[in-house]
Amino acid sequence: MDRIKDELEKLRINNQLRIIPNVEAKSDGKIIINGIEYINFASNDYLGISTKTELREEFIKQNNSLLSSASARLLTGSSVEYKELEKTIATIFNKERALIFNTGYQANLGVISALIDRGDVVFSDKLNHASIIDGMQLAKGDFFRYKHLDYENLEKLLIEKRECYKRALIVSESIFSMDGDSADIDRLIELKNKYNCLLMIDEAHAFCSIGNTVAGLSYAKDVDIITATLGKAVGSFGAFCVSNEQIITYLINKARSFIFSTSIPPFNIAWSNWLLTEKLDFIKNQKKKLEHLIKAVHALLKLRGIETKSVSHIIPIIIGNNEKTVKISEILSAAGYYIPAIRPPTVPVGSSRLRISLTADSRLEDFEEVIQLVLQNAE
Repeated sequence: MDRIKDELEKLRINNQLRIIPNVEAKSDGKIIINGIEYINFASNDYLGISTKTELREEFIKQNNSLLSSASARLLTGSSVEYKELEKTIATIFNKERALIFNTGYQANLGVISALIDRGDVVFSDKLNHASIIDGMQLAKGDFFRYKHLDYENLEKLLIEKRECYKRALIVSESIFSMDGDSADIDRLIELKNKYNCLLMIDEAHAFCSIGNTVAGLSYAKDVDIITATLGKAVGSFGAFCVSNEQIITYLINKARSFIFSTSIPPFNIAWSNWLLTEKLDFIKNQKKKLEHLIKAVHALLKLRGIETKSVSHIIPIIIGNNEKTVKISEILSAAGYYIPAIRPPTVPVGSSRLRISLTADSRLEDFEEVIQLVLQNAE
């Protein structure tokens, strides 16, 4: 117990102690915490779907799916709703088959740990999500992390290491969750073909929000495995993997996070499928709203002389110091904006930041005021 106490105190001193916020309500672009309403710049509900009362009410009137699956899918936890959603997702991505996982974390963890055995290897972007890192650590094979978006470094590793292993997997996010920058998927495809690897792309932050289609940045490209979540832009719950028939069948038999988890209630699965079929036009219209806002926000950042690697709806304002980042977050909170400080271990030491997350319900004038406040207090 002394060690736990000491570690908690160390986190507190270093401004790294995390506390679950007392969220009382959410509405379009707003959040209420401890009785105070804020403009919400921290949501991953990129299209604002989860707070659309009219959508929820329309769906509930016509759906009476069960509120519990009561089992893992390989026992009695599957249903017609699952089959329909998996068919919808496979069609969206133009892949042979899809498999639903409970969360994006479980999807990445399960896929990587199932595919990579002794004698296999993973090559992973250094800033990939924790779920990918944990999947590699759980797998029985080896892994190497290449410098972020540095494909010369990746190729150097492939030249040095690839021939030492049987199966090889290259893994990258498409839009990175903390920097908002984008992988060069065409270059990754080139390398995976040149060095006989599988390529896995995590589309969690691009699915339904970034790209020419709702499928993200990998659509119609030679990507072997795609994972994404239903809990962000789709405003639902769950995640999925799409691939060919053989790989999905293998995951059904080998991915422990799929096999040993009670499945998502059919009601949530039906909600996801309804949104991706009956309300696909609504999704596309919200996506267009978000795209227009992204363009305007990045133009504003350029005008203000603020450099960013971001090409998306995720806008990191890197402060660096933990204490200073927390202080600016508190100043923004006092002004009515909810933008929590993001600190290590979520991001590398020395890169604490304000992660501004744009949604289709965000307003340019609010973002402009946030930037003004940050500039006034960052010196």
